[in-house]
Amino acid sequence: MSKEPNLLSGLWPSAPSDATDWLLELCGDGVTGFMPPALPDAVWVLNAMYEHEQGSAEVSYHEYRQAALADGSVQPATLAGIDLEVGVATGGGLGRAEPPGPGWRRLRWAELARRTADPVVPDGQRPSYHSLPSATKEGSWPLGIVPPTEGSLDRETWDRLIAVLTEHSPAGADTPCLAYYNPLMLTDIDFNNLHVQAGRLGDAAILYDNPVADFSPSNLWAQDRSWVLCTDYDLWGTKVAGPPTLVEALLNDPEIEAVRLPREP
Repeated sequence: MSKEPNLLSGLWPSAPSDATDWLLELCGDGVTGFMPPALPDAVWVLNAMYEHEQGSAEVSYHEYRQAALADGSVQPATLAGIDLEVGVATGGGLGRAEPPGPGWRRLRWAELARRTADPVVPDGQRPSYHSLPSATKEGSWPLGIVPPTEGSLDRETWDRLIAVLTEHSPAGADTPCLAYYNPLMLTDIDFNNLHVQAGRLGDAAILYDNPVADFSPSNLWAQDRSWVLCTDYDLWGTKVAGPPTLVEALLNDPEIEAVRLPREP
């Protein structure tokens, strides 16, 4: 049996659900994640996307799926006899994400925005499936691009974000933190007892592989509330609210792609 769950519970034991009360008061409902205002500044860290080194294929994920269904090389997806082959196969995923492997490179949102003449994030919106619409074909991405996943940071961005937070927290790796996973991402959904864990910022990398969820935490915050991040279940990015020095560090980090959104909903 894997020792991972025991290791995680030892480093990040359960905390009282009411640890989120201040976030509820500050942000309102947190069913998909507590979305903070600027504290006093804020920035959006964008989930990674990747492009095959041979370029973006003309065929979309949806076209490929429909062709495979037509020739019988794949069978229609069903659940309890219900046909799940409805809507558009976008190519996007939900939850944790890893680099696709050899032959793929990180594709920056800014680079794709320059190609398509789309804004990186539409005015008045947050990073989501509404972003970069000209890169898709009727909502479906080309096979040569792995779009950002929804509801979770990718592993590379999570690890780098934790490193930057550590550099800009007075106690560094010893900064006491709390992590919240919204009920929608839990294997055992419970809206009455919010899932909160407490630990050190230096041990936050392990939260990415929490067996209770296939996502990075919805919220992670310093116990002194000097900064808080939110990865909403429905979005392609993570909002980090905190001091201007932290925000500037994220905007200028060579590994992280981050943007300020001056007018978001």
